[in-house]
Amino acid sequence: MIRNILFDMGGVLLRFEPQTFIARLGVTGEDAAELERQVFHTVEWVQMDKGTLTEEEAVASMCRRLPPRLHGAASELVHHWDEPRLPMPGATELVRELSDKGYPLYLLSNAALRHHVYWPKLPMAPYFGDRLMVSADWHLLKPDPAFFQKALTMFDLKPEECLFIDDSTPNVLSAMEQGIAGVVFHGDMAILRRDLQERGVL
Repeated sequence: MIRNILFDMGGVLLRFEPQTFIARLGVTGEDAAELERQVFHTVEWVQMDKGTLTEEEAVASMCRRLPPRLHGAASELVHHWDEPRLPMPGATELVRELSDKGYPLYLLSNAALRHHVYWPKLPMAPYFGDRLMVSADWHLLKPDPAFFQKALTMFDLKPEECLFIDDSTPNVLSAMEQGIAGVVFHGDMAILRRDLQERGVL
């Protein structure tokens, strides 16, 4: 029986759209494409999520590959990619409904240390309380099985009583291999609600 709901953040609760973040800076064309490649799809971005590289170190490394005209934009994207914070449509309502039904909610996110700055400002944050596992805090990244084992131990959860929702199939597969039921979210909240209903959650 499912008693606990475990959520990923980016792409499930919060929109994570590099092209949108870049567009708000007024950068277009090949410069926009280059920023996306050299900021968001980089080893440095993953290292920040793992907590092994600071934002300042990441910006310095990225800028070595970028022309000077894009250095300011790269810094802005690293330090303020979450502004404005855009919840996924229907996410806050779903979180509220699950909480009202008595399900403890847990956040399991690959995110840099800056997560602790912007997460409390999101409308769904109060429903999670302090039940947060942020990758940078533990130097662990999904889909590493150790990430999920750490979460189960830290929150004293039984895997068979948990359901994990993520937009990454490898992440969900890894959770399932630890005995946690999983749902891959493809961006449609109505379909996610149907999946939850089929599992007796809603």
